[in-house]
Amino acid sequence: MSGQAIRVLVVDDDRGARALHSRFVDGVPGFVVAGSAGTGREALALGSSRVDLVLLDMRLPDISGVEVLHRLRTVADGGPDVLVISSSQDQTTVRQALAGRVVGYLVKPFTEPALRERLERYREERDARADAGRERPLAQAEIDRLLATGGIRTVTAPARGARALPKGLAAPTLERVLTALDAGTGRSVAEVAASCDLSRATAHRYLAHLAESGAIAVSHRYGKRGRPEVLYRLAPG
Repeated sequence: MSGQAIRVLVVDDDRGARALHSRFVDGVPGFVVAGSAGTGREALALGSSRVDLVLLDMRLPDISGVEVLHRLRTVADGGPDVLVISSSQDQTTVRQALAGRVVGYLVKPFTEPALRERLERYREERDARADAGRERPLAQAEIDRLLATGGIRTVTAPARGARALPKGLAAPTLERVLTALDAGTGRSVAEVAASCDLSRATAHRYLAHLAESGAIAVSHRYGKRGRPEVLYRLAPG
């Protein structure tokens, strides 16, 4: 996770919706509302400043959301990322938004957990893009695990099965999850999430994919009461 908060601009013609969506954003760790706008022109003025992500409604009173999106793309550096939040579901609007290289399209009305999941996924993909240009240094514990498990196998495990990652999963994050595991002691979702600085829901998605691909093995730890705890470890061989 990046140490600097992701600055978000909330754009919606409805004042109540702007307030609600801003509250949702502020509730997600790592994100901060940098401003809000009720018109397309306000969005363009604020979107040209130091904003990382725009939550953009497609129905605005002066300029359409599609026009705002395409104007943002004319900025020298391509402008901020855009996550569409709109009640518009017609094919024309959706296709035009996707052509503008949006990072997501969330249909209104939506719940706080739905927006949180989209923002967390966006943060992972953003971090993955940043990591792609630099090699992440390994912590001592990660180096020790690589030595204990043969090193190369752990790093190359994502390639097992020779298939592309499902949408929403990033290779650098997958590697972080793998280096948090070893072939000996099983680790729970909570332990992996804490080790990799991920939410439990995100860690579970990566672990479920790795288990399905055969890169890791799943076992259970039974306590005196309650449901058994699921544990994950690198698959033998």
